[in-house]
Amino acid sequence: MSTPLEHRYDFVYFFDVTDGNPNGDPDAGNLPRIDPETNQGLVTDVCLKRKIRNYVAETHSEGPGHRIYIREKAVLNSEHNEAYVAVGLKSEKKALPKAEADAKRVTDWMCANFFDIRTFGAVMTTEVNAGQVRGPLQLTFSRSIDPVITAEFAITRCAVTNEKDVEKERTIGRKFNVPYGLYRCYGFINATLAGKTGFGEDDLALLRDALNNMFETDRSAARGMMAPVRCIAFKHESKTGNARADQLFSLVDATLKPELKSEQRPPRSRADYDITLAGPAPEGVTVEEWV
Repeated sequence: MSTPLEHRYDFVYFFDVTDGNPNGDPDAGNLPRIDPETNQGLVTDVCLKRKIRNYVAETHSEGPGHRIYIREKAVLNSEHNEAYVAVGLKSEKKALPKAEADAKRVTDWMCANFFDIRTFGAVMTTEVNAGQVRGPLQLTFSRSIDPVITAEFAITRCAVTNEKDVEKERTIGRKFNVPYGLYRCYGFINATLAGKTGFGEDDLALLRDALNNMFETDRSAARGMMAPVRCIAFKHESKTGNARADQLFSLVDATLKPELKSEQRPPRSRADYDITLAGPAPEGVTVEEWV
């Protein structure tokens, strides 16, 4: 069993994209997500969680306790029923066991066996009710440091689907692109909630590994070149924290280098930015570099 987590963590995670679409918006024809008021690029928390899940599934598929609950074509009721069978109980439609201890056994089994439940939490109140879990790790939307330009390109397909279409013109499609964007995301790890779900030091180590390597197992032509840039974490001495997260995050700054401002050209690589930590952390807080 993993060593229980004894410290709260808050972290700032930077990643970038070059010539790719980091997170398409299905409501906008899969265009890269942007803030319509500032034109800053956006990447949802769900997008990053998916990459973390996929990384864990690929690297720890055989390891106990590292199954992934939210995955493609997963049948959630069947997974919930596994928990009831494992703890020797029979499920009732849409209801948890009446005895609180029995209900806890079902939910605890789900946490112990599924990495993403004990990390992100889950609402498991389907026909086979396995309860609700509030996860210790929460992520915000990622936002680009500067406005991004979204480019659109026409692409063609020379093949056809049916024989009757052989003489027709080539099919035209669209592809979207962000030339470059440096994105900033905030993360929070609640040690008290970690104690309830079983998220421990081993899980924290795996999370850090995922933040460093998850783009390597998620390559596609559409996403271009995505990579982690830096992750600055604040470790609190206590479970409840020794400083407010917003105060800690304000110490981390990402700015364009002076020469870019004087040249008035847009950023095109991480080398165009300075990521700095302004001053020491407050008492009871230490700084760690995760990426």
